[in-house]
Amino acid sequence: MPTTPATAKHSSSNGTADAILLELVDEDGVTIGTAEKLSAHQPPGRLHRAFSVFLFDNRGRLLLQQRALGKYHSPGVWSNSCCGHPYPGEAPMAAAARRTYEELGISPSLLAEAGTVRYHHPDPDSGLVEQEYNHLFVGLVQSPLRPDPEEVGATAFVAPAELAERHARDTFSVWFPTVLDAARPAIRELTGPAGW
Repeated sequence: MPTTPATAKHSSSNGTADAILLELVDEDGVTIGTAEKLSAHQPPGRLHRAFSVFLFDNRGRLLLQQRALGKYHSPGVWSNSCCGHPYPGEAPMAAAARRTYEELGISPSLLAEAGTVRYHHPDPDSGLVEQEYNHLFVGLVQSPLRPDPEEVGATAFVAPAELAERHARDTFSVWFPTVLDAARPAIRELTGPAGW
C-alpha cells in the first residue's frame, strides 16, 4: 500500500504502534481537534470522522464482513464491507482504500463517494458509543479476497433478500442499518437492477 504523508506519520520505524488518534469534528464535519481512539468512543462519545465502505461483486451482491473476535469494539458482529477512521489529515477516500486493503487484501474498483451521515449509537454490549460523522463509499470487488484474520472473522456476499434473512438471525453492528440506508441511493446507482 502506498505511503502518504498522513500514513507515514502513523508508521513506526521500530515496529511499535503509536496511540491511534482520530479527528474530532463539529456538526458540519469541520475538524476541531484530535482524540485517542478509545477515549473518543467512551460515553458520552466525542463526534469524530469515520468512513464506511460498501463493496459489491459483479452480480450486485454486497460483501459483508464479520469483525474478528479479537477486536475490542464490536467483536464477532457482522457489518458492511469495511469501516474505520481516517488518520488526522488523511482524506476519507484514501483511508477507505487503505483500510480495505489492510483488512480484506484488495483494492476496490470504481470506489466512489456516497455522501455522509451523522449518528449517535450507544453499543449496549461494549458500553462504547459511536458518535460519528461518517463518509460513505461504494465500489466493486474484482479480485480474490485475502482477509487479515486479526481484523476479519468471516466474509459473505449477499443479495438483498439474503441480507434480510441474515440480519434477522445474526448480530450486526449498531451502525450498520444507519450507514446502509444512507448509502442506498449510491448503491442503487452502482448495482442497477440488483434490488437494493
